[in-house]
Amino acid sequence: MEIVALIAIAVFLFTYALIVDERIHRAVAAMFGAAIVVFIGIVPWEALLDHVDFGTILLLMGMMIIVNTARGSGLFEYIAIRTAKLAKGSPIRVLILFALVTAVVSAFLDNVTTVLLLTPMLLYIAKVMKLNPIPFLVTEIFASNVGGAATLIGDPPNIMIGSATGLSFNEFVIHLGPIMVINMAILLLMMYLIYGRSMKVDPEEREEMVRTLNDLDERAAIVDRSLFNKSLVVIGFVILLFFVHDRIGEILHVVLPFVDPAMGLEPAEVALIGAAILLFWSRQSPEEIFEKIEWPALFFFGGLFVIVGALVETGIIANIAAIMVENVGSTGEAMFIVTWFAAIASAIVDNIPLTAAMIPLIQDLGATMDVYPLWWSLALGACLGGNGTAIGASANVVVIGIAEREGINISFVDFLKVGMLVLFVTVAVGLGILWLKFAM
Repeated sequence: MEIVALIAIAVFLFTYALIVDERIHRAVAAMFGAAIVVFIGIVPWEALLDHVDFGTILLLMGMMIIVNTARGSGLFEYIAIRTAKLAKGSPIRVLILFALVTAVVSAFLDNVTTVLLLTPMLLYIAKVMKLNPIPFLVTEIFASNVGGAATLIGDPPNIMIGSATGLSFNEFVIHLGPIMVINMAILLLMMYLIYGRSMKVDPEEREEMVRTLNDLDERAAIVDRSLFNKSLVVIGFVILLFFVHDRIGEILHVVLPFVDPAMGLEPAEVALIGAAILLFWSRQSPEEIFEKIEWPALFFFGGLFVIVGALVETGIIANIAAIMVENVGSTGEAMFIVTWFAAIASAIVDNIPLTAAMIPLIQDLGATMDVYPLWWSLALGACLGGNGTAIGASANVVVIGIAEREGINISFVDFLKVGMLVLFVTVAVGLGILWLKFAM
């Protein structure tokens, strides 16, 4: 192995050790590792933009601006109070209700946008009900990754696979949707078994919670009615655009003939357009809004993209993936290897470059076997693998970052203990269903 490849591996492992140790903030660790691989030329400056996924970073930034602007209206407190009242003061019902909402919304929006919208509500409910917020936040993370895996547009790996293969939205729903419904049921059962005992309250405490919630007036939580209404309109508009972003040219062409019908908008463009509209319309102070952006999370992503880019530049990811699939003898064997490699690797490195490396390898296998089942194996592993560690998926980093700002610490090791269990159970269930469908 070339010396540059060994250095790239060493920098990655060193950075990962710093992240796990947590004595240095993960954003600083990622930036430091990125600085090393850029300084010694493993990732050339001119190739830097190719490795940093600015689509993800700008999507996060745009949605953070929208959420932080809307927060000043009391919107999230209003929704949180209504939700808590619907759960009638039961912590388990709150957990289940938010998990289901998170999964469903993540299937149709990207899961990062979903957690940015829902996390402030969860934190508020936990504060009002005087509950430990960590079980709710961890369950939200898992539900967002499970729900995002169900559709073509729910998670970036699915978008990449669909673009490379021409697989339709309906095919993703048919093959992955039922798996994720079963996995959500299993996830909720697991969360109940893991956290249920710690969330039990005696009848007196529950009565007090109900009285506290009933005393809250959700309408009184709205501190700025004008901003509340504007936020609802803009968030609704942004969600609508997320549904039709790839067909926006066709829609606009009907009323504006000069618009190219083939034009589409990237999700990041949708988020930034929504942010600009809400800031302009609401006249909120941009200085105050920008101060609340989760800058450490954005810089963490940027640094991590560069470090993983070093593994891509040196061919390490492609070589490992090639070794994993070069000697497979049947579709069933290939499904097993692709699923578990993608799942475990996605818990360690970002699933976007991993998916990019795996797609051409699976296409090459098309000369010797039917690769149609392998696309579902890759999507399953890449999406659900993100549940394994605190940095395995974008949604994980965003939720943990928001929690840190509120003084809530979810350590890497504590997340790992539950996350790896969720990863192995959900991936095993999903692979079993795919195996029965395609390999039996």
